[in-house]
Amino acid sequence: MTTASGVIPLNQVGLPLVLFLVFLVVTMFTAIINSPHRDEVNEFYLGSRTLSPLRYGMAMCGDYLSAATLLGSTGLVCLTGYDGLLYLVGTAIGWIMVLLLIAEPLRNTGLFTLGDTVALRMRDRQRPVRLAIGVCALVVSVLYLVAQLSASVALLTQFTGMPGGAARALCVIIIGCLVVFYVAVGGMPSTTFIQVAKTAMLVVVTVVAVVLVLRHFSWSGDDLLGAAAANSGHGDAYLRPGLRFGVSTTSKLDFLSLALSMALGVGGLPHIVMRLLSPGSARQLRTAVLWTVGLVGAVCLALGILGLGAAAVVGTDTVRAADSTGNSAVLLLAQSLGGSLLVAAFSCLVFATILSVAAGVTLAAASALAHDVFAHGIRKGRVEDRQEVAVARLSAGAVGALGIFIALLAWDWNAASLAFLAFAIAASSLVPTIVYTLFWPRFTAGGALLGLYGGLGCSVLLVAFSPLVSSTPTSLLPSADFAWFPLQNPGIVAIPVGFLLGWLGTVLSPRTADVATYHEFEERCLASVE
Repeated sequence: MTTASGVIPLNQVGLPLVLFLVFLVVTMFTAIINSPHRDEVNEFYLGSRTLSPLRYGMAMCGDYLSAATLLGSTGLVCLTGYDGLLYLVGTAIGWIMVLLLIAEPLRNTGLFTLGDTVALRMRDRQRPVRLAIGVCALVVSVLYLVAQLSASVALLTQFTGMPGGAARALCVIIIGCLVVFYVAVGGMPSTTFIQVAKTAMLVVVTVVAVVLVLRHFSWSGDDLLGAAAANSGHGDAYLRPGLRFGVSTTSKLDFLSLALSMALGVGGLPHIVMRLLSPGSARQLRTAVLWTVGLVGAVCLALGILGLGAAAVVGTDTVRAADSTGNSAVLLLAQSLGGSLLVAAFSCLVFATILSVAAGVTLAAASALAHDVFAHGIRKGRVEDRQEVAVARLSAGAVGALGIFIALLAWDWNAASLAFLAFAIAASSLVPTIVYTLFWPRFTAGGALLGLYGGLGCSVLLVAFSPLVSSTPTSLLPSADFAWFPLQNPGIVAIPVGFLLGWLGTVLSPRTADVATYHEFEERCLASVE
């Protein structure tokens, strides 16, 4: 944990606060200006749909790269070297699956949410399937939202040391209320602006930091790697696999489970799916996803260099003494190479990242509740746009309040673990449904329901009896001991179970799929619908 005085001196908190307030004022003003002028669901959920592919790509990048990536991934590289770099590769590779497999078919068949796509296949039983998708989307989104709110406390800790209860509560409530404001007032247009601005800031700040690191080592990669290995305390082992994920068979399986969850889970995250539906044409979407792959890959490369730079310049002992999780690595590196100005830039960037990702997640959860659960699950499609938008705004407030409540109860939960759990649940419940819906003609509503609820239940059950909850000093309940599942991430078991249950529910279903409906659906998947 952090030291009592914090990693960054309190006398340096002024500049980060000023930069964050400037970002806040600009984005809030823009949210009000760009807010939907009419209560139309299309404008609230998707915006104008006329952005350039680059800006759509920046918005997708802003949606995806969270504070856990910015702080946690850099710290992991700093502390574990090769294994941390391997983790960063997994962060970037999930978008390749999205680009090649699901992006265009989803965009061509969807309207606002994943429920719209599945409803085209399950016309006779779309209500229960929409409700199941709404439940899974809500669970995934709330977990991801709590991870972002917890990350805000982790950043506060870098300045103040371990904050008191009042400071933690105030930080979480302020960030949560800001997120609700952006979503309820501005919908997709304001959320998109925040994400584009955050990505632009992310690229500029990380490029400046990478240039400072490389210049410090005379632009020599060999010197950087050599210094990182020398100051890591592990010598040459720092540059070989095994420091974290190769210690035992269990750790290797845990890494495989995490990699599967991240590679497959991207395509099932509700806010990512909603973003894929935003472009106005399939060509826009393809180009936007290519931009996203490039931006995410470039940022992950930069974070890898910064992690190695932190090990080389600051030293892993110093980083570990300040924060055992390594979250302080990038801030300590910034302080060493760029002084208070670079620290302020990274601090503002982390807060902007928290806001942008949390806003996207909250909007996706609100749309699932308003569109899938209320408009189609409860009202059976008999609802006016004005009513649905009003429910979406109320849902944003409810989701934000729920996220704040859980974050206040569990402020010491590891933000990265919560985010990884969201990936695992998405990969084991929503992803099998997406894949089967798009590519299996025999898929039925029975298979969708069993796969959705079964994948969700399996993930939650395995996590409840994992070291994440009990049996280790870093567990949620460290004094308890009921963990019979050895892995911290359930993906390696839950993902195959989700696919298996989707198949089993289909073959055992008394109803057969309508082949004619699937052929119509397939034609729409392949044809660009403007």
